[in-house]
Amino acid sequence: MAHILLTNDDGYGAEGLRALAEALEDFATVSVVAPFAEQSGTAQSLTLRRPIVVHPKSPRHWAVEGTPADAVIVALHRLLPERPDLVISGINHGANMGENVYYSGTVGAAREAALHHIPAVAISLCARKSEQNFANAARIARSAAELILKEGLPDQVLLNMNVPEPWSGEVRFTRQSRKITRNQLTEGKDPKGRSYYWIFEQKVDRDIEPDTDYAAVFAGEVSVTPLHLDPTDTESLTSLSHWASQLGQFSRKS
Repeated sequence: MAHILLTNDDGYGAEGLRALAEALEDFATVSVVAPFAEQSGTAQSLTLRRPIVVHPKSPRHWAVEGTPADAVIVALHRLLPERPDLVISGINHGANMGENVYYSGTVGAAREAALHHIPAVAISLCARKSEQNFANAARIARSAAELILKEGLPDQVLLNMNVPEPWSGEVRFTRQSRKITRNQLTEGKDPKGRSYYWIFEQKVDRDIEPDTDYAAVFAGEVSVTPLHLDPTDTESLTSLSHWASQLGQFSRKS
């Protein structure tokens, strides 16, 4: 039987994680290693200046006082008796699309697994609070797991999946969109007169490219975006390479 590791950034007690585990329990050996508390927005960050405490919850279930990437590292190097065949991060409550994938702890955990050459999926539910139903997303995650374990993924490629609620029944492979929101700050004062700030997103009035993740989800379709770990821009590597001699010359002069 295949072995699947589950994690997330919403925390060990999150409903989406429970729904995911239930959808896979009769299909694979499931291990759960997830952050002890919510870690949204932590990307692929690591805990370096304090110990990472692990709380056993039940057989093959652990809560980790750390980031999603910490959870994957601890799972792979200490907790699991064998290397998993697949890592799935989610089901996140809230979309992870466009350039927001660089902030996402959900995607960060999947990226950490891909860094270890393990097939990985990040899956998110795009829904309002009142429409928080993980059933469709869990079924899609199950289908994705079956396909990946049967056919594999390219090395160090992860799938970023976003499931709209309600869902039309269609699935589309997409490119990552450009960011269609702008990070904003709202300022306040605490009782001692100190300034504090809340980050929030403001939608930008911009056309959505038709082959992207946002376009698919806004049409009620599941978006599946393959993400590669290598961010090198080959075009710039070629066009800027003539700078090398000049950079070296400037350095020698200084």
